[in-house]
Amino acid sequence: MRQILRTLGPYACACAALGLSSGAAAESGDGGWQFNLMPYLWFPAVTGSIDTTVDGLPGPLGGTPRRLEVSGTVNPDNYLSNLDMAFMLTGEARKGHWAILTDIIYADLGSQDTRIRNVTGPLGAVPRVTRDTKTDMNSIIWTFAGGYRVADEAPWSLDLIGGFRYLELNNDLTVDFTDERGQLLGSTKASMDQSNWDGIIGIRSEYSVRNTPWFVPFYADIGTGSSDLTWQAILGLGYRFDWGEATLAWRAIGYEFNGNDAELTLSGPALGVGFRW
Repeated sequence: MRQILRTLGPYACACAALGLSSGAAAESGDGGWQFNLMPYLWFPAVTGSIDTTVDGLPGPLGGTPRRLEVSGTVNPDNYLSNLDMAFMLTGEARKGHWAILTDIIYADLGSQDTRIRNVTGPLGAVPRVTRDTKTDMNSIIWTFAGGYRVADEAPWSLDLIGGFRYLELNNDLTVDFTDERGQLLGSTKASMDQSNWDGIIGIRSEYSVRNTPWFVPFYADIGTGSSDLTWQAILGLGYRFDWGEATLAWRAIGYEFNGNDAELTLSGPALGVGFRW
């Protein structure tokens, strides 16, 4: 459970449009390097589930410890007021068909309310969960990849990418279990300190609307390593200026972990402004 929200760190916190820059960066006229740097904001809802053990809940074996699956959600209206610090930046360096891409998200959140969506055990649902469930977390997500442009014929471009994603997570979750009368039946506090390195492969594409400064970026990757599975997808709409571009996108990142059958998904809108030189 600890993890139920973890990473919103990105959580308050792309890699494509905001995701490892838009890729729209055209090559410089002299065939040299061209750079694109984009600070951005991402406001995802964070949904996670994890298996945990809780003492004292009633059941066929009395008050013995029970293994439960707990799932919950943290929304932007919960964590923005308690956000201690956040930093989000994506960038690209390109020369010819080759590109180097990076994206980093850091967030330190204070204690925040967590909405428990479901609590199940071997025999089904268990007593309701109090509404004052709390989560404390801070996290880093760093993506680094190389790309090669395999198609570049107006209005489309397509890059193949390969690299890695790193997740560092510190998360504590406290949950109290009550009966229908509000009487405390049991509680649990779970902590997760985790560092994951995962290799990724993916694609990055862009469609430029003819005779306009508008473009549609798309990014998707999938990978594994320390995690059972990690994936990311971004779809956006951008507007290009002489000095750079502005992009509004929907971004989602997911993780499946091999410990405690934990899962995590972050999804929500992102807004960034990129600068080219």
